[in-house]
Amino acid sequence: MTRGRPFARCLVTTTLLLAAAGCAAEGEGARPERLRPAADEDATDTRDLPASFTEQDLDWQPCPPPDSSQGDDETSPSPLPDGERWECATMTAPRDYTDPGGQTIDIAMIRARSKGDADQRIGSLLFNFGGPGGSGVVTLPAFGQDYDDLNRRYDLVSFDPRGVGDSEGVRCLDDGQLDEFFAADTVPDGARERRALSGRLADFDRGCQDQAGSLLPHLTTTATARDMDLMREVLGDDKLHYFGISYGTELGGVYAHLFPHRVGRALLDAVVDPTGTAKDGALGQAKGFQLALGNYLDQCTQSEDCPLGQDEDEAEDRLTRFLDRLKDHPIPTRDPDGRKLTQSLAWSGIAQSLYSQDFWPYLTQGLDDALDEDDPDGTVLLALADSMNGRNPDGTYTTLQSSLTAISCADSSERYSERDVRRSMDEFTDASPVFGPAMAWGLLSCTHWPFAGQRAHPEVGAAGSAPILLIGTKGDPATPFQGTERMKDALGDDVGVELVYDGEGHGAYNSGNDCVRDTANAYLLKGEVPEDGKTCD
Repeated sequence: MTRGRPFARCLVTTTLLLAAAGCAAEGEGARPERLRPAADEDATDTRDLPASFTEQDLDWQPCPPPDSSQGDDETSPSPLPDGERWECATMTAPRDYTDPGGQTIDIAMIRARSKGDADQRIGSLLFNFGGPGGSGVVTLPAFGQDYDDLNRRYDLVSFDPRGVGDSEGVRCLDDGQLDEFFAADTVPDGARERRALSGRLADFDRGCQDQAGSLLPHLTTTATARDMDLMREVLGDDKLHYFGISYGTELGGVYAHLFPHRVGRALLDAVVDPTGTAKDGALGQAKGFQLALGNYLDQCTQSEDCPLGQDEDEAEDRLTRFLDRLKDHPIPTRDPDGRKLTQSLAWSGIAQSLYSQDFWPYLTQGLDDALDEDDPDGTVLLALADSMNGRNPDGTYTTLQSSLTAISCADSSERYSERDVRRSMDEFTDASPVFGPAMAWGLLSCTHWPFAGQRAHPEVGAAGSAPILLIGTKGDPATPFQGTERMKDALGDDVGVELVYDGEGHGAYNSGNDCVRDTANAYLLKGEVPEDGKTCD
């Protein structure tokens, strides 16, 4: 029901894999000294790459239905509003930009040609919808109608980033193993459960290495930013015009750092905080989801039909007791494979529903069904969890969560220990009694990773760049609003321009707010930079 939504960097999953952008640590975990991503200062600039890359001719063809690695909706890519069909192609890029004569990687792309007059065409507008791990080839068509105005002056273009979907997407476990992995307990009580959690995470990471091997160190955000510059060159644009959402804002910031003078019109929506430690990032998300949950409960408890009652404090207590019961007593669902709703799956389902107010009715229905004393039914919450975890209706999985882990661990040089988590537990619980403990244990997601990560946090300083529009939402659960302000500071003087949406949800452009949409479109279509700090409500 929610396929195609933008994904947040450090998505809250059942195991809450929070190896975030800029996920540094003050912990004492091991830092592997094995194969590292190549030093970026040794990378070959796009225009100095061999002509086999920069002058390749993309063979655009009508898009086939996506495969299970991207999502199994056979109606996608849906036609554009005017009935036109999407086109797909494959771009070849160096696997390692420090060794452009070595192995290559194929990047899956999709586009809709500009429908306006040729003399009004600005160029290509490249999208990344977040994750990391979301398939742009599937997501862009799902939102095609939302970008119809932009399509009048831009070719709309997106892609599966390296390690995602049809761009050599990483698969760490098979479908049955992923069912067990996402359903398993993520908040251990006692030494035995802690060993079991550690073992599951180690098996997951080992599976990534078995399946993807030496590709893993080359799945960094920096490498993907270089892929985007190669796309710009191959598409024939002097400047990169860009629309990034959630993790896509980090990717846009990294691109601006690498190629500040090649930035055209760039919009970053639901902005990731590129500073701080992994602990800071996870705590920020815990607070963000707790804030969104409180806003949901405030609305829900005003209705006599709220399944959690009419008192907001009691509603949260009742929700917490429900989740506690699920740890030892999962409830049945109507899933054809007989899966039950576990505590971890319920957490994921609730978190998924907080990404947008549009999903709140699903959460209310899911809780109403699950709290039925006579016939508890976890089907709706399980469906929400499946959307979060990238599970297709036929029981197969996209590469979403495997790719998220692979990219996050390739990016971040920080590794946490169990001791770090236990020492921080009170802070996480204070930040969010509902989500905090699981998020704290999620810091172990890269502990067993077979390769060292690139750096403590992304470099996004972009002196000399054209103005970049940053849109932050006050009630965003996944990328809390303060990340917008910190990205602005990190980009440097006179680069970031802030647009504030005083609303709810993850991402503002597609929220339905006319002020946000009109301001963003004026920037992208006419180059009109709004006053810094403008607020839409």
